[in-house]
Amino acid sequence: MQEMEKQFHIRCAPGDVGRYCILPGDPGRCAAIAALFDDARLISQNREFTVYTGSLLGEKVTVCSTGIGGPSAAIAMEELTAIGADTFVRVGTCGGIDLDVRSGDIVVATGAVRQEGTSREYAPIEFPAVADLAVANALVDAARSLGKTVHAGVVQAKDSFYGQHSPGRMPVSFELQNKWEAWKRLGVKASEMESAALFVVAAALRVRCGACFHVIWNQEREAAGLDQDMSEDTSAAVRVGVEALKLLIERDQ
Repeated sequence: MQEMEKQFHIRCAPGDVGRYCILPGDPGRCAAIAALFDDARLISQNREFTVYTGSLLGEKVTVCSTGIGGPSAAIAMEELTAIGADTFVRVGTCGGIDLDVRSGDIVVATGAVRQEGTSREYAPIEFPAVADLAVANALVDAARSLGKTVHAGVVQAKDSFYGQHSPGRMPVSFELQNKWEAWKRLGVKASEMESAALFVVAAALRVRCGACFHVIWNQEREAAGLDQDMSEDTSAAVRVGVEALKLLIERDQ
């Protein structure tokens, strides 16, 4: 691709973003995340990509939304990396799988099931999708310091939201349901849609990436008749992501 002054999708140029980036899915969350930075300003808005840059502890930091799923998340990481970013924290939502994971908890992904397509265009399926250890540790430490219940482990990353929630009506129901049973038996913590792509793309680009998620609901707890309340307030996961960036900045210095 020919050299461009600004990246094609995120519409940012060198100098617009910091080394450290938070990646939410929803563009609507970017302003609230940027409000936790110092001196944040809007850099660009294009398609699903909304970008703000500010600072934390004197270090330039950025928030960039990615939309839903691996393809657009990979685009954001590629283009941010091209203009200087090297440390990424994915902040999002998930649905619990393991029975110990309750609505309102925080899940930190140590690795991800590659049940999606984007990562296959970066690495053979035998290559694992794993979080950067320093970023994952910072996320766990941040969650604990904020008094949050945190679960660290493998998550499932898929491409189809409704394939998870209505597998029985899909023509490949036998495959979806059998694999879901396998994830349960393997102790997979939760289901979401971006981490596998981000972890593998990060490995290909030689940058760091971790991910934390707010648990909205756990359909397995519901099926088992266990208590839970739906929780859609994502502010705790956002705070964990921001505090983790501060820890990484301090540790890198």
